Amino acid sequence: MRADYFTLAISNLGKRRMRSWLTMVGIFIGIATIVALVSLGQGMQKAINDQFSTLGVDKIIIQPKGNLFGAPGSSTGTTQLTTKDEKIVRGIRGVAETTSFVVANVRVEFKDQVRYLQVFSMPTGEGRKLYDEVNSFKIEEGRAIEKGDKFKVVVGKAFIEDSVFSPNLRVDDKLLMNDQEFKVVGNWERIGNPSDDKSLTMSEDEFRQFFNVPDRIDFILARADASEVPKDVADRIEKELRKSRNVKEGNEDFTISTSEELVQSFGDILTVLQVVLIGIAFISLLVGGIGIMNTMYTAVLERTREIGIMKAIGGRNSDILKIFLIEAGLLGTVGGAIGIFLGYVLSKSVEVFAISVLKISFLRAFFPWYLIVGALLFSFLVGMISGVLPARQASMQRPVEALRYE
Repeated sequence: MRADYFTLAISNLGKRRMRSWLTMVGIFIGIATIVALVSLGQGMQKAINDQFSTLGVDKIIIQPKGNLFGAPGSSTGTTQLTTKDEKIVRGIRGVAETTSFVVANVRVEFKDQVRYLQVFSMPTGEGRKLYDEVNSFKIEEGRAIEKGDKFKVVVGKAFIEDSVFSPNLRVDDKLLMNDQEFKVVGNWERIGNPSDDKSLTMSEDEFRQFFNVPDRIDFILARADASEVPKDVADRIEKELRKSRNVKEGNEDFTISTSEELVQSFGDILTVLQVVLIGIAFISLLVGGIGIMNTMYTAVLERTREIGIMKAIGGRNSDILKIFLIEAGLLGTVGGAIGIFLGYVLSKSVEVFAISVLKISFLRAFFPWYLIVGALLFSFLVGMISGVLPARQASMQRPVEALRYE
């Protein structure tokens, strides 16, 4: 009997092809939007988790509060960290090692083209390994900055491929930074963040001399001992820095984050964003559900005599109810299947655009099996719920009145 219910439901939908397609529009738009948004959100979450798994859970990042950057080559932050702060952090119990770096804006000129870009300092001695782990810098061509380098820089991948300058830079090219000539000795692999991929790197000693910042630090990076809980170490650092900088609790002029907290923060932001956007997508599903309900009510009216005949030859109320519920469920399921396909195409298109045009590597689509199954079940459920009232109306028809219906 169940097979007969499905056969009859499919046959009835086939007879009203155009109406069935139009009914499913709201469903597959809503499902496509949800699938695309969830898959992109899941992909971004996975990319961030992969990035932080490489970073590790033992890292602690300290930076001053406020805006760091203003005019090219200067820092306008209201507060600054200094080399003294790093020494204090290094001596705190539970801190295995530290490193730091400084960032500035710089005027860069190449073949009469001028850009204002960021340049990072890079330690060339102790702390280099920790620096590389946190910043994910890997040399693709040429070499990295080495101790004793003078007027040498390493550039991001955007200089090599993305036409920051035209023509693109190559290893051994020379450019002017604040009117001083520097030689490009290498380039980094693509990081995926456009800002980082358009940045330059020079040795810390030369950076401090070039920008006249002998003590300033923009970021202190610390590694917690393996036997320590990073959050506990971060609390100790915060306490000692408050004391040394003479600030009260709650009025800190610096921020401290562990890698776990950063992962949680990114995850919370993505979750809120997805909830808001999916909430908007539910409006399409509501419209689709109303469309299914309208179509099923129309079908009940059109098939009143048919319902009367089925009841006259022994059809029970439950049989009529099941047939109409299955029809409504099929409308939702087929709409959901189309929506899943459209959502896949949409999210993959966004991924390709982000990677090839925007050069953003972390915006990727991810399709776990439970997303596909969940979307199908949900669309079936929307169809079934939307068809309950029309199906009940059909099942409650009186045979004699239904047979006389014109």
